[in-house]
Amino acid sequence: MHEFDFAALTAHVRYNLIIGLVTPRPIALVTSMDSTGRVNAAPYSAFSYAGVDPVLVTIGAGNRPEAKEAPSGMPVPKDTVQNIRASGEFVINIVSEGLAEAMNICAIDFPPDVSELQEAGLTTVLSTRVKVPRIAEAPASLECREVTTIEVGHSRVIVGEVLCAHVGEEYIDPAGPYIRADLIHSIGRMNGGGNYVRTRGAIFSLARIPYKEWREKRQPG
Repeated sequence: MHEFDFAALTAHVRYNLIIGLVTPRPIALVTSMDSTGRVNAAPYSAFSYAGVDPVLVTIGAGNRPEAKEAPSGMPVPKDTVQNIRASGEFVINIVSEGLAEAMNICAIDFPPDVSELQEAGLTTVLSTRVKVPRIAEAPASLECREVTTIEVGHSRVIVGEVLCAHVGEEYIDPAGPYIRADLIHSIGRMNGGGNYVRTRGAIFSLARIPYKEWREKRQPG
């Protein structure tokens, strides 16, 4: 088995390795707003939930490519990071198969005066608890308020509290209520090179085993 000493590797090589090992990753198509009211949309696959009381989500958001470094030579945070830093608000829009192409367009490094949402053919609707709009075509959206942003070196983790969730009626089982994840058909990010994975038809169930049951099965006789 090959061993990789991350301290001896470049950031690019570390990135190639970790995105191929932590898979599949859910995708957050994040909408945020700058001080002029301009809405930005960008996908992030370093995304997860981190707590339920309150509900916390995390996004790993880096800096712009090296070509966009400031004259000082210091890295410049991506637009999403700057917008969240300024407003303290953002919306996570869940990416389904039907949004895959639009999500990929939103990942293009457009100039500041070009709207990713417009180029991707997406529309927005007003949110309930935050000023940042959500994406109408998304099967579900989470309105979030920044709790804190943790920066370690050039890595950055944004922690947000979910204030409100919007979920399509067809994806809700009222018995729980539960989310019918098998109907949302969300997609996940795999390793680099534009590789993704579908969840349609790929979900299987494993019941959690109580310790008492496990112990009884292992006892002889």
